[in-house]
Amino acid sequence: MPHFQYIELLLLLLLAPILVGLYIYALSRKKAIVKKIGDPELVSRLTAGYNPAAYLRKFLLVLFACILLILTLANPRSAAGVEQVSRNGIDLMIAIDVSKSMLAQDIKPNRLERAKQVLNRLIDKLGNNRIGIVVFAGKAYLQMPLTGDLSAAKMYISAASTETVPTQGTVIGDALKMCFASFNEKEKKYKAVVLISDGEDHDETAIKTAAQMAASGVIIHTVGIGSPEGAPLMDETTRELKKDNEGNTVISRLNEEELKQVSAASGGQYILFDNTDAVVSKITGELNAMDQRTVTDESLVNYKSYYMYLLALAFLFLLIELFISERRSITMNKSKLKVAAIIIFLLASLPGSAQKENELIKQGNEAYKKSDYNKAATDYSAAAGQNANNPIAQYNLGNALYKSDKKEDAIKAYDQASSQLNNASEKSNALYNKGVVYQNDKKLPECIEAYKEALKLAPDNEDARQNLQKALQQQQQQQQKNNQDKKKQDNNQQKKEKKEEEPKPQPSKLTKQDADNKLKALMQQEKNLQDKLHKVNAAAVNKPEKDW
Repeated sequence: MPHFQYIELLLLLLLAPILVGLYIYALSRKKAIVKKIGDPELVSRLTAGYNPAAYLRKFLLVLFACILLILTLANPRSAAGVEQVSRNGIDLMIAIDVSKSMLAQDIKPNRLERAKQVLNRLIDKLGNNRIGIVVFAGKAYLQMPLTGDLSAAKMYISAASTETVPTQGTVIGDALKMCFASFNEKEKKYKAVVLISDGEDHDETAIKTAAQMAASGVIIHTVGIGSPEGAPLMDETTRELKKDNEGNTVISRLNEEELKQVSAASGGQYILFDNTDAVVSKITGELNAMDQRTVTDESLVNYKSYYMYLLALAFLFLLIELFISERRSITMNKSKLKVAAIIIFLLASLPGSAQKENELIKQGNEAYKKSDYNKAATDYSAAAGQNANNPIAQYNLGNALYKSDKKEDAIKAYDQASSQLNNASEKSNALYNKGVVYQNDKKLPECIEAYKEALKLAPDNEDARQNLQKALQQQQQQQQKNNQDKKKQDNNQQKKEKKEEEPKPQPSKLTKQDADNKLKALMQQEKNLQDKLHKVNAAAVNKPEKDW
């Protein structure tokens, strides 16, 4: 069924009554001027060449053109490529704890990141089920209603953070109520909840709510993430360990007992996180063992827009208005003829221009396949010159420039393409390619940022995910190397400074003759000393050794 993409822009249609009011006001002004003249015969002669019907037609054409332009901005469209998808599955609500206790690092890198990793892997294995998402901390929010769009589910999971819910705490009971409200109340089975938390619950309704949900056929599986020993929490403001009111370091510990009671109250399973794949395998096994029903979904593949038809009709009305004269004369104003001719020429030239763009892109593709990247870049650049807003030309130009080792120009082309592309997956690919160029150019911060932007648009872009991990590892290694080099430089500098501080021997000011005389005097003194020692040893008497 046709609908408007930007329905809020339809408020601009309120301008139509204003235009009608202005038209009525203009007519009243004309009548007032006629009355001031007074003489009807004189007025009749003066207005003999005026055609009031033409004035009305011109106004109506302009009014309809304005309305069509507003409808064009709202983008009328209808769903195209609708698929009827039959599947056997269940309805699954995912509840993820995003309280600040989930930032504890007893599980590296922290509990929240590991929880998101588990859920992303789980979603990959649940293709036949509808999935909804609830995030909770001090309050619970429905992040995504039940849907078969798994890529959207992964996007919401990846975006979950402690900033998603402003109120801190952990209210598992509220999260379960939100999940319960998302299910079809008429069904008494085919429903499950996967709740992942550290169990530091700040309300007492969770177990009671779990029992109520079990009575309606909902099974709750809980995943405990953290350690019983716990870990301190970092205060994000002061970057120091968080303290309680008494000045003691806050330790966040996994509350297994709470999570076990919640799952037991609904007939579900409690799973302690120890390994991502092991946890995903256990949850998948439990969900696959449930009764499943056949559901037919309508999956919207694409939309067909109709704005171009409304736009063409609006221009046609304005063009017709240009030809209508308020004077009773068949002679057309020459200036209007020129303007009309220009408009017709531009409208007629549009298909030819588009055809030339496509031909240049086709030639570039053929050159690219033959590895003639310079020729391909020339053709793509020419196509972009015909239409700077052609994202295909810009995207392909970036590829050709990269292959031609023109990295800076390639990045500019990818930026241009990503700003023009509407499809999230295509825009993600452009940003991914931009990241590859930066990575090969050893610009790690820039490539990491490009990969992150690509993953925000398409969380299932595995190439971007893998390259991001490699880039982060390279950055870490580079930082370690830089630290080692800096430490080495500092040590060398310290040694150099220490050496400079040591006293240097002064050059001798003695002549050769003075040095010979001093040497002879020293040798004579040594001879006298040896003679004296010899006499002392000869007079000495042997004494017995000590034996105590």
